Amino acid sequence: MAVPEFGRVTTEEGVVFGTGGGRDLKLDIYTPPGNPKDAPGVLLVHGGGWSSGDRSQLRGYGILLGRLGYVCVACEYRLSGEAVWPAQIHDVKAGLRWMKANAARLGVDPNRIAVSGNSAGGHLALMVGGTANLPEFEGAGGNAGVDTSVEAVISFYGPSDFGPGTTPLAGAIGQLMGKGATPAAVRGASPVTYTKAGYPPTLLIHGNGDELVSPEASFAVYRALAAAEVPVEVHMYEGLPHAFDGSPIYGRQSADIMANFLARHIGAPTAKSEAVAAR
Repeated sequence: MAVPEFGRVTTEEGVVFGTGGGRDLKLDIYTPPGNPKDAPGVLLVHGGGWSSGDRSQLRGYGILLGRLGYVCVACEYRLSGEAVWPAQIHDVKAGLRWMKANAARLGVDPNRIAVSGNSAGGHLALMVGGTANLPEFEGAGGNAGVDTSVEAVISFYGPSDFGPGTTPLAGAIGQLMGKGATPAAVRGASPVTYTKAGYPPTLLIHGNGDELVSPEASFAVYRALAAAEVPVEVHMYEGLPHAFDGSPIYGRQSADIMANFLARHIGAPTAKSEAVAAR
């Protein structure tokens, strides 16, 4: 499935969606051509070990999916050097609430939103999928009371279990959780804790040459969701390392996989035909 280019995606950068730790939190919007209305949407969450990175990392997916008619929003979140867990999930959920509350402005259907993240962002996307409307993960940041459920989840090489066997990530997880984090708190920050019946349909993309996040992180989620009869699939790339989709070839191929999954689980955009007509 090739990703066609139907026109120019409009980008709006630096939109304030809430506050965290006394400062503004910002997002970027990727609007498809053709004046979308009630289009499916995707919230994009960047990686960086929870301690680095920014929302611009996923610009490529915002544009590639935007060309197909998906309204994409890439949000920031407080990094672990600024705030410890659960600030990160609080901020991502604030971004999701903003997206739903501003659905008319965005041209998005608030009932057809997926969340997608890479690496640490994949962890956060998985957490969003499993913790809809749980008070301890909602936080503040505006639009209180807006539902935080999503219709689908995509995780690129996302850590899923903070328990034993996470040696390459031990330092990053320790900084994220903060000093004195209890085993219960660590378990509560692990997406596998929430993989059960009712979880949204999920796409997992990984490389089996990943030196940072073991492919087992994705397989563990797959097994748990499959056992719970949740729609789930894994795309495992042979020999590829962490963040392999930074390569344009694999980034475009991954966007194809995402688009196929999204069309099946949140619906294909109608904006595509409108964009063609407008050419």
